[in-house]
Amino acid sequence: MDQDVAAKEQPRYIKLNERDNVAIVVNDFGLPAGSRFACGLTLRAFVPQGHKTALVDIAEGAPIIRYGEVIGHALAPILAGEWVDEARIRMPEAPALDKLEISTAVPAPLPPLEGFTFEGFRNTDGSVGTKNILGISSSVQCVKGTMEYAVKRIRAELLPKYPNVDDVVPLTHAYGCGVAINAPDAVVPIRTLQNIAQNPNFGGEILVISLGCEKLAPERLVPEGVSDAIVRMQDEAFDGFGAIVDAIMTQAEARLKILNKRTRETCPAADLVIGLQCGGSDAFSGVTANPALGFAADLLVRAGATVMFSEVTEVRDAIQLLTRRAINEDVGRALVREMAWYDSYLARGGADRSANTTPGNKKGGLANIVEKSLGSIVKSGSSAITGVLAPGERATQKGMLFAATPASDFICGTLQLASGMTLQVFTTGRGTPYGLAAAPVIKVATRTELARRWKDLIDFDAGGIATGEKTIEETGWDLFRLILDVASGRTKPWSDRWGIHNDLTLFNPAPVT
Repeated sequence: MDQDVAAKEQPRYIKLNERDNVAIVVNDFGLPAGSRFACGLTLRAFVPQGHKTALVDIAEGAPIIRYGEVIGHALAPILAGEWVDEARIRMPEAPALDKLEISTAVPAPLPPLEGFTFEGFRNTDGSVGTKNILGISSSVQCVKGTMEYAVKRIRAELLPKYPNVDDVVPLTHAYGCGVAINAPDAVVPIRTLQNIAQNPNFGGEILVISLGCEKLAPERLVPEGVSDAIVRMQDEAFDGFGAIVDAIMTQAEARLKILNKRTRETCPAADLVIGLQCGGSDAFSGVTANPALGFAADLLVRAGATVMFSEVTEVRDAIQLLTRRAINEDVGRALVREMAWYDSYLARGGADRSANTTPGNKKGGLANIVEKSLGSIVKSGSSAITGVLAPGERATQKGMLFAATPASDFICGTLQLASGMTLQVFTTGRGTPYGLAAAPVIKVATRTELARRWKDLIDFDAGGIATGEKTIEETGWDLFRLILDVASGRTKPWSDRWGIHNDLTLFNPAPVT
């Protein structure tokens, strides 16, 4: 039935670059064999929506080109109008890291964008939050149940007394003991926990719940000299579980009183720290949502904001396009450093970057990680890359940053929070209910069909770019304005309206003992 519906529509495809010898089918539900495009090309077989068809005959071993870049080589001859699925493509080697051009095509500074503001919560250190949250962190996974019990009571008994506080969020995790705490790579999870506590959305109020015997001493998670921000369950002064919970609630209320005094004030867009991520990607990600987000990211950079994109395995095969944009040699070398570290990390686990693409990615038309990477990096816009952050490192500079993370949605979100992200924009082609309790998440659909079907989960539809109803520039401006509205609390994303929030997930490359 779906193919019958598709056959009644004008067949359409999208070719992105003059060099491309494949294009993706635009029509919902795909197109049947015999569909004839305006250019005269006729499909020889059914091609699903988002999947590629050959525009010309492609010889065995010849390159298959999309985005003007080689995404693979034909395993056998492919005729014009045939479906070019993943089984017909041999994936190329990843770009050699020792042969990359660095800072050879640094974009000129974009014209400043002035006069754009949002309503945020300014902190004493000068940072600005988009939410007003009491965050309670654990120093070890053993106290997770206690924290969740206490948070349930805090929300029910205390939070209604402090209407200016948005929520109480438990920052739980599976770390702290049974781990090689002094191993070199342990710096990643420890730095992540330290920096999450300093996220601007928490207003500088830190509370840590500890067991008391764990390897990760709770003192490492609070600023030096701040000892009253720790509740140790094994403290001999506590007589029973009830007394422990009472102590947590007393400490929490003291901080709620302070946070309740925070009010939104007008702040320049330069105070924003925006994270960019994609998940459940499809072949339209690099055509609609990510280009629109890239345009919005350029607007944010022009306004003086900090913007970060991530996911090492989803930029690795397009790294040659990024190192050229590095603002200087040091930034370019830092990009190479993070790629090399992750190559080694995957090799130790007996895997490589080809393991990244999911069944959903492939169903959505992405043949391999090369094609996925080329569509992923588009969300970084066109400005110079001004800095690189190691996993969990806190951002201190403005502009477009690469924050190194795994491609896991949950680990990436956790690490971006540690880097200071106060609002995330998340593009998706297949759909996901992903959300974060600590920061608002704007979910952007690559296709109008998904946005309509998930009307109460998707916040923004970029699909009009594929159908020609809107341009990338128009869509990017609309998304930029939505970012300001969400940052100001004027618009609530669906994940916050439903209360759909994923757990924090630490990246721990160190051994577990």
